[in-house]
Amino acid sequence: MKKSIIVVVAATFIAILSGCANGGAFMAANQTSVELGEKNYEIVATSVTGTSTVAYLFGGSFSIGGVSRIGGIFKVTGTGEIYNEALEDLWKNYETEYGSPNGQSIALANVRYDTESVNLLLYTSIVLIIRADVVRFTG
Repeated sequence: MKKSIIVVVAATFIAILSGCANGGAFMAANQTSVELGEKNYEIVATSVTGTSTVAYLFGGSFSIGGVSRIGGIFKVTGTGEIYNEALEDLWKNYETEYGSPNGQSIALANVRYDTESVNLLLYTSIVLIIRADVVRFTG
């Protein structure tokens, strides 16, 4: 009986350590100098959004500020690259409404992150929403 308990505890411990996890944030250090006294930019779009979801069985998740962490044993949905996917979705949504950004001097401004997380006993998920304004530099 004792050997069975030890085997079950060891198997559970190994399964937990071999699970999947995701953590990270899109924290760019890009700096653009904008002289607000001069009109060298225009606001092209406001509140453009992009979303991404990842979910796991037997895991947990939390968010603090712009950083979200999630981990679990079995991935149910998503690739786990929630920041990258949300940013790609933001640009896809921008392109759908405003056209291709290629060849333009544009940048994201007022970038905001929101997360929605669900933590149940057997299931956990995070939905990341990135919202930003798009500005075009004119000179």
